[in-house]
Formats: sequence, C-alpha cells, structure tokens
Amino acid sequence: MQPRSPKLLEDIRDAAAFIREVANGKSLANYGADRLLRQAIERNFEIIGEAVKRLAQHDPETAARIDDYRQIIAFRNVLIHGYDLVDHPLVWSTIESQIPTLLRDVETLLASNP
Repeated sequence: MQPRSPKLLEDIRDAAAFIREVANGKSLANYGADRLLRQAIERNFEIIGEAVKRLAQHDPETAARIDDYRQIIAFRNVLIHGYDLVDHPLVWSTIESQIPTLLRDVETLLASNP
C-alpha cells in the first residue's frame, strides 16, 4: 500500500459511515423531501468518489481491491457534473446496497495495513 493510501481510505470510510448514519431510519421519501439530507449525502458521495479516484491514480492495486471502484468514480462524476440528472431512487438504492460493501472493503484494507 502506498503512503497516501491509508488517508484516502480513512476519508472514504468516514464519508461512507456518515452516509450510513444520516440515512439510518430514513426512507427514499424522506430523502426526496429533505434538501439538506440530499445535499449532505450527495456531498459525501462526492468525497468518496474523489478519494477513490485519487487512490486509483496513486495506488491502483489497492483501488482494485474495492468492489466496483470504477463505478464509484463514475457515480461521483454524475453527481458533480450531471447534478440535474441525479436519480433519487438510484442514490437511495446505492446507500442501501453499496455502502455496506464499501465499508467492508475499506475496513479490510485498513486492517491489512501494518
């Protein structure tokens, strides 16, 4: 693992844990109705995507150990550049199905770094 990788992984873990925390007990309807919640979640997805992008540039071997890392970067690009195209059900589905996997992958990588 490259020297910068643990910091990037910590950034990913922190943003993913934040998303999981603020989404806990909420529904897609809550997400759609609450602008502050949407923007907080979307901002943290942007952080995750940017950190994964930097990880892929500086440590491709570590990035490759994150499930669907290329799709994470692509999702970030949609959120930033295609803000008007954001699909709320897709974002919510990503929270429910992908955040747990991402957290597991990142925690495994951090634990394997001496």
